[in-house]
Amino acid sequence: MKILLSKFSVLFLFLLSWTSFTTTEAYDALDPTGNITIKWDILSWTPDGYVARVTIFNYQQYRHIESPGWQLGWTWLKKEVIWNMVGAQATEQGDCSKFKGDPPHCCKKTPTVVDLLPGTPYNHQISNCCRGGVVSAWAQDSATAVSAFQISVGQSGTTNTTVRAPRNITLKAPGPGYTCGPAKTVAPTKFFSDDKRRKTQAMLTWNMTCTYSQFLVKKSPTCCVSLSSFYNETIVPCPTCSCGCQNNSQTGTCVNQKIASVIQASGKNNHQPLLQCTQHMCPIRVHWHVKTNYKEYWRVKVAITNFNYNMNYSLWNMVAQHPNFDNVTKLFSFNYKPLSPYAGINDTAILWGIKFYNDMLSQAGPLGNVQSEILFRKSPSKFTLDKGWAFPRRIYFNGDNCVMPPPDSYPWLPNATPKLATSPFIVLLITFFSVLILM
Repeated sequence: MKILLSKFSVLFLFLLSWTSFTTTEAYDALDPTGNITIKWDILSWTPDGYVARVTIFNYQQYRHIESPGWQLGWTWLKKEVIWNMVGAQATEQGDCSKFKGDPPHCCKKTPTVVDLLPGTPYNHQISNCCRGGVVSAWAQDSATAVSAFQISVGQSGTTNTTVRAPRNITLKAPGPGYTCGPAKTVAPTKFFSDDKRRKTQAMLTWNMTCTYSQFLVKKSPTCCVSLSSFYNETIVPCPTCSCGCQNNSQTGTCVNQKIASVIQASGKNNHQPLLQCTQHMCPIRVHWHVKTNYKEYWRVKVAITNFNYNMNYSLWNMVAQHPNFDNVTKLFSFNYKPLSPYAGINDTAILWGIKFYNDMLSQAGPLGNVQSEILFRKSPSKFTLDKGWAFPRRIYFNGDNCVMPPPDSYPWLPNATPKLATSPFIVLLITFFSVLILM
C-alpha cells in the first residue's frame, strides 16, 4: 500500500511541475534578452517642471509593433500636467478647468499617449516619431525599431531631488501582453551635436523595461503549420482546431470563401477577425514543402497564407528553427538573418518580406499569401530525409509560436518503418502495462 501511495505521489508531483511551466511564458528561449526599454530623459528645467524626451527602444529580435501602434500610459505621482507634446499626443485632455488662459495639453492623472500619424506637419515632429506607432523588430531594421516624442511637464518639481518618475507604466502594442517594471534612475544619457564635436547630457534619466508574454495576450494560438514533400504524396494539414473550432464563438466570425466578398462590402465588423472557415481556424498558416533534393543542396518552399479578411500584416516576419540554417545558400524573395542567442548554435533564422515587394501580407483572398524558396547546402554529417529531419522544429509568425503537426504524422520516406506508435493496440497495451505496474 505504501509503495502504491508513493507512486501516486510521484505522479502528482510530476503533473504539478508540468502545470508550473505556464509561469515561464514571459521567457523566450530564442530571444532571452529581448525587451522594450523606455528611456525618459529630462533635457531641461522650466519654471514649474521640465522638458523630456521619451524614447521607446524595441530590443526584441523578431517581435514588432504593428498598426494601430503602441499606446503608452502611466500614473503621475504628484499633480503633474502635460503642457505640450511634440511627436505624440495624449488621447484625452481631462479636466483642465482650474487653469486660466491656454489650458494644458492633458490634465489627467493617468494619461495615455499615442504616436502621431505619417504626414504630421514638420513643426510637430521630432526624430523617430510619427509612424503611427509602428515599430520594427530589432533584427529586421534597427533604425526603425525606435520611437520617440518630447513632453513638457508642469507642477512636477524643478530639481533632481523634487521631481518624481511616473509609475504604473502600461504599454499596449497595440493590445495587452507587455508587463512593465518600475522606473529606475540610470546614468544620464549623453547626446552628440550634429557635427559630433560637442557632447551634452540629460539632467536626469529613468529607464523602464517591458517584457512580453503571449499568455497575457491570448490563450489560443494565432498560426499553424502544414507540411508536404516531393517524396511523399501525403500533405499534412494543420491540426484540427489549432486556433479554435468553427462552433466556438471566441474564434471570431467564420465565413465561407464564396460569400466573404459580400460581407466585406457591407463594411460590418471591420475591426473584428473575419476568418475563412477552415478546419484549423487560424488567421495564418505557414506551409513548409521539401521541394527538391540535389547532390550537394536541397530546396524548401515556404508559403504564408492569410485567412483573415479584415487584417493586413505589415512588416510581418517568420522565425524558423532547423539545424541546416547554419548553411543557407540563398533565399529567393525574402530577407534573411540568422538568430544566434547562444554561442555555437546557429539553427534559427528570421525571414521577412522585401520592402515595397512583399513586406505586407494582404488580407485573405487572391493576394493574401507570400512565398519564397530556400536553398540549403547539405552537411554530410547531418543531412537526411528520414524521420522528418527536413521539417522545421518550430515556427513563429510575428512573434507567436505556431501549432505544429504531431511528429508521427510527418511525411515519411516510402521505405520508412510503418508508424506503429499510432496503432490503437499499441496504445492499449502500454496503458495496460502502466496500470499493472502501479498495482
